[in-house]
Amino acid sequence: MNPSTALAAVVVDELVRNGVTEAVLAPGSRSGPFAYALHDAATAGRLRLHVRIDERTAAFLALGLAKGSGVPVPVVTTSGTATANLHPAVLEASASDVPLLLLTTDRPPELRGTGANQTVDQIDLYGPAVRSFHEVGAPDRVLGDDPAPARHWRQLVCRAVADATGARTGSAGPVQLNLALRDPLVPDGDDALPAPLAGRPGGGPWTEVAARAEPVPTVEIDGLAARTIVVAGDAPPELGHRVADLAASRGWPVVAEPSSNTRHGPTALRTGDVLLGLDGLLDGTNPLAPERVLVVGRPTLTRPVQRLLATIPTDVVAPAALWPDTTRTAARVLAGLPLHASAGSDDPTWSAAWRRADDAARAELDRHLDRDRGEEPGAGAADGLRLARAFAAAVPDDGLAICGSSMPVRDLFLAADRAPAAVTLANRGAAGIDGTISTAVGAALAHQVTGGGHAVALMGDLTFLHDSNGLVIGPGEARPELTIVVVNNDGGGIFGLLEHGDPARAAAFERVFATPHGVDLAALCAATATPHQCLEPGDRDGLAAALRAPGLTVVEVRVTRSELHADSTALRRAMTTAAGAALGI
Repeated sequence: MNPSTALAAVVVDELVRNGVTEAVLAPGSRSGPFAYALHDAATAGRLRLHVRIDERTAAFLALGLAKGSGVPVPVVTTSGTATANLHPAVLEASASDVPLLLLTTDRPPELRGTGANQTVDQIDLYGPAVRSFHEVGAPDRVLGDDPAPARHWRQLVCRAVADATGARTGSAGPVQLNLALRDPLVPDGDDALPAPLAGRPGGGPWTEVAARAEPVPTVEIDGLAARTIVVAGDAPPELGHRVADLAASRGWPVVAEPSSNTRHGPTALRTGDVLLGLDGLLDGTNPLAPERVLVVGRPTLTRPVQRLLATIPTDVVAPAALWPDTTRTAARVLAGLPLHASAGSDDPTWSAAWRRADDAARAELDRHLDRDRGEEPGAGAADGLRLARAFAAAVPDDGLAICGSSMPVRDLFLAADRAPAAVTLANRGAAGIDGTISTAVGAALAHQVTGGGHAVALMGDLTFLHDSNGLVIGPGEARPELTIVVVNNDGGGIFGLLEHGDPARAAAFERVFATPHGVDLAALCAATATPHQCLEPGDRDGLAAALRAPGLTVVEVRVTRSELHADSTALRRAMTTAAGAALGI
């Protein structure tokens, strides 16, 4: 067995021994030894291999698989610019604590800096975005009786998996193994590992790393306020469910983003973002004014939430090394969910007032969404909200929901009648639109391999176009049961909600912000033989049926973004007026 083949075989074997069940490969010559090793492991049923031709797509597929399973997923590339294409997914994995293993194959040291083909500096390529970096070293001798190479390689794999999962630190994330390989890059006919390279007897890992027993502990503290409002940002399902239970036990209202996995709780507000805009809320003159805010997860979506965090004393739950505090005003950082160390009293009258205001604002929103399109001001904003409401109502209880960044996640934040019972995932770490199709495919595959139901994704047209390569799935590759719903407003609708959408800036807006594209999505889907259909925004029955369609399908819903800025402002004003009237203010 030649040295490069031996290294690849040992690394893949040790990955499996450390619990890896999925792997993603992008093709290349330098990564050839790993391609053969992964193919052999997949053929033996030791893991499931996914092959993609685009490294960026491959990286986001691995990200989705890791998000959906919680288990580290390696993505293997050849050398050169292929490794740079992993960077967007690396940044997202780092910001959202997703265990991603970056196996970047490389030229051996003697070819670096010589102008050799497909050679770039891959040492610490991803900088501080990775939890750790390991230069494995080019093997030149592995046979004979020397067990040192196996010890080195296997321990590095164990370290990489421990660092990626945050087993010792509590902070999961991406890890890079840079693997220099010399020719020959193909097997030499001897597939059996020599005895000195074998792993531990019994199939266990070379080094067992005891993980932290409770990823999100509880902490006892004094000073919990009765009038506490919970702000739940992007968070894993387990944490989101525990936050919902805590809030329900205390009667604390929850402003929950879609990917917080907290919106199912009985105290979750359906219009919390709007209620935070009520006059006097932050200066204490409003009956809903909170005394304290508890932040869990990473809230990123709206400015009213950021104003709340900048004004009201805030406790941040952060069991890992970093904590979210964009306003730099956090009063306390807690290593776990808070419990009272001493007796405390809640305020049921205050909690009831929040529910009353929420119901009134929701009724006003429903009135706008249930009228005919274009009948009154608000139609531009209502199309996307109608679709988000119908989408949330149609998600299967045993399914998985994936939401794209930009407008769809904000529409779900405001318009969902109820939270999907299913887990909701989104790339809200770095909040980019990169790789959303591939993330959804990976998350769906991980969800369904353990018996989960149909997966559904909601994303905008620019997000869809940005990762259309995610639909390029080879004939021998696993395909998910996934319906992708594309909100097509022919451009970047979210900018219409920002300052850029003000009519005073209309001369520049359409070309440099809205960026209309005119792409025929049906033709684009046809190029990859992906089934496609069009629906109207308010077609709840049609959408419910489409979300049960077998295989990988695309549903396009064409909406308008005309007068979006003015319409959204008018709608929010009407909702806050209704909430204020319900409170007598």
